[in-house]
Amino acid sequence: MCGIAGYYGAGLHPREAGTLLTAMSAAIAHRGPDEAGIHVDGDVGLAHRRLAIIGLADGQQPMATADGRLCITYNGEVFNYLELRQDLESRGHRFRTESDTEVILHLYRDLGPDCVEKLNGDFAFAIHDTHNERLFLARDRMGVRPLFYTWHRGRFYFASEIKALLTVPGIDARLDPLALDQIFTLWAPIPPRTAFQGICELPPAHRMTVDNGTAQIQRYWDLDFSDIHHDHSEDRMKEETRALLEDATRIRLRADVQVGTYLSGGLDSSIIAALAKRMAPAGLSSFAVTFADPAFDESGFQNEMVDALGTIHHTVDCDADEIATVFPQVIRHTELPILRTGPAPLYQLSSLVRSKGIKAVLSGEGADEVFAGYDIFKEACIRRFCAGQPRSQLRPHLFRRIYPYLANLKRQTPDYLAAYFGITTDHLDDPLYSHRPRLRSTAGAKLFFSKAIKKELGDYSAADDLVSSLPEAFHGWHPLHQAQYLETRFLLPGYILSSQGDRMAMAHGIETRFPFLDHRLVEQAARVPANTKLRGLREKHLLREAMRASLPERIAERPKQPYRAPEANAFTANTHDCVEAAFGKTSLEETGVFDVEKSARLYKKSRLSNFTGFRDNAAFVGILSTQIWSQQFARQFRRTDETLAVRV
Repeated sequence: MCGIAGYYGAGLHPREAGTLLTAMSAAIAHRGPDEAGIHVDGDVGLAHRRLAIIGLADGQQPMATADGRLCITYNGEVFNYLELRQDLESRGHRFRTESDTEVILHLYRDLGPDCVEKLNGDFAFAIHDTHNERLFLARDRMGVRPLFYTWHRGRFYFASEIKALLTVPGIDARLDPLALDQIFTLWAPIPPRTAFQGICELPPAHRMTVDNGTAQIQRYWDLDFSDIHHDHSEDRMKEETRALLEDATRIRLRADVQVGTYLSGGLDSSIIAALAKRMAPAGLSSFAVTFADPAFDESGFQNEMVDALGTIHHTVDCDADEIATVFPQVIRHTELPILRTGPAPLYQLSSLVRSKGIKAVLSGEGADEVFAGYDIFKEACIRRFCAGQPRSQLRPHLFRRIYPYLANLKRQTPDYLAAYFGITTDHLDDPLYSHRPRLRSTAGAKLFFSKAIKKELGDYSAADDLVSSLPEAFHGWHPLHQAQYLETRFLLPGYILSSQGDRMAMAHGIETRFPFLDHRLVEQAARVPANTKLRGLREKHLLREAMRASLPERIAERPKQPYRAPEANAFTANTHDCVEAAFGKTSLEETGVFDVEKSARLYKKSRLSNFTGFRDNAAFVGILSTQIWSQQFARQFRRTDETLAVRV
């Protein structure tokens, strides 16, 4: 996994181009600590930072074809590259390297932009085609690898991270109020919007062609739940699921370096670790976070899997104070405000992986979206049941059953629970029905916006914006499939794979690989009936049954425990400079995003007692992260960037 950057546009002297590309590359050096390279050809410049995983000796980039017609800068892995190479060689193609990078070049020569449809992997790349004088860019189906772009003074710029774009003279970091509203409602901006005004993200499963000063963007793949008339038995579906997951894991173990695995102790990572250990019998390193607070700690389940598999296990102990300490670095890498502290322990975890000499790890991420594992899916079913059975005595018990880890919930009355979860016979056809309670809770943090921000936002609604982006077919799908689409197409790439995935891992030069996000498996899971995935209140029924034989019984039957970390109280046990600076009156007035008095009261409340409610926690972390974002980018980015340039 690597970092890429570049530009397309006339007017740069070669020496000036070299300086610019070097600066862009330096800003994302953490993504590729092994090698660096730049390529300038006419109006096009490409830069690359390499994390060497495949083709260690001859995979340097930017890489050109032998005739010089095509040149690529590429971030990611194409896991089916051996099969694609064999097919290309059978059709007369000759290769000079052992890398998957060269496979993409040969595929593009044959198929042009349609080459992406052959790729099974996680990728973001740009190819300069001198024959057609165009720049072609593409991003993987699920949005594992990031790709950002902007136009400035008639020239097109792109990069793996926005901080590389901010090295271009004249491109400033300015907060986009609409993106902030989306984050404070949906947890992430709706692509192509980012937290930065004028800087866009190429959405997952999209490709882009740039020539003659214009860009054309096209979606090449999407999730489709419309064909749910599955005529196979459950045994056949289990067999298909098991076979696809095994193959997805097998090809994700392809590497010229050792591949480890994350092992949280939950169902998903345990399945992946079990498959990987069977395929790598010589030894497998596993990695996990442990917490001092038993409310978050899963080390008991981790140790059970380690004993069962015999992995070489490593843990990083993460306490609340450490979360607060690394939080400013976390925001520098997320490049956007966040409402949860969840990325911080994962930042620490990837540091541990790097310290053990491992460059690539498998992850169980994606199973909850693909096989219906989240509590929000069960909650939506219960809300629909309660709306239709208003006199049922089961109502309060059902909500308490799906959230046993939320102590406050157990103490609430049935009437409160009904009101909190929005149980009503109205709005059952609302496209966002499954997510309305979460959206309402999250949006409560917007009460802290300043009058100026509220005025600028006017009557804008992030939820309405999300609805307008849904495909027409969405409205005819099963309610569970609608909820799965919302999670998979928006929260997964926008927050889970970005802020908790690529950004935290690549901060330490670690490549994460996700077998559950193999598009063949994702497509198969979308085709099976909803009640095969969510059987009553049993989440991931099909996956559990398909993989039962690979796991200890206690792990196979373990209920879903969401990944959580200490939130606002991580910052209140001790004094931290970042918090003092963020909630200071002068700092709040300078950024102008939040109401100074309300924020001060929230800060005072945090010092007096532990927050227990989601809204207070989200508001505290949201304000803190936005203030840090502003300090690191909008106010101080130029100075930080000069420091980077000098270091290089």
